[in-house]
Amino acid sequence: MSASVDVGQLVEVVGDAIVVADPQNIITLWNSGAQKMFGFSAEEAVGQPLDIIIPDRLRARHNEGYAKTMETGQTKYGSDLLKVPAAHKDGRAMSIAFTVALLHGEGGEVTGIVAVIRDETARFQEDRQLRKRVTELEAKLAATAG
Repeated sequence: MSASVDVGQLVEVVGDAIVVADPQNIITLWNSGAQKMFGFSAEEAVGQPLDIIIPDRLRARHNEGYAKTMETGQTKYGSDLLKVPAAHKDGRAMSIAFTVALLHGEGGEVTGIVAVIRDETARFQEDRQLRKRVTELEAKLAATAG
C-alpha cells in the first residue's frame, strides 16, 4: 500500500530552501525554508527577480547564464552541487550549496527552474579558519626548520 504525498506540504516542511523561478528569472515559489534562510517572506520574494539573493558583483554573470539556460533548455550543471556566494535580506554575505533542475511544460518547453538550497555559511567559515590555521602552522614549522 502506498501513501499519497501532498507535494505542497512536502515543499513547505523540508528544511532546505526550495525556490522556483520562471523563464524571465522571476521567483514563482519560495518555501518556508527559503524564508528562514534568506530573510524574505514569500510575499516579499514571489514576483521579484532572483537578484534579491545574488550579490551585486555576480548578478550580470548569473543573469547571462540564466538567460542562456532558458534559451537552450539545457543547464551545464546537471545534478552537480553548486557552491556560490549569496546575499541575505539584511545584506550579509552567505555561502550556499544547491542543485538545480529545469522544469518543462507538456510540450517540452522550459517553464522554469527549481533550486534546492542549503546554507553552508558556517561550514565555509570553519573551513576558512582551518585553512588559515594550517597556513600559520606551516609558516611556523618552516621558520623553525630553517
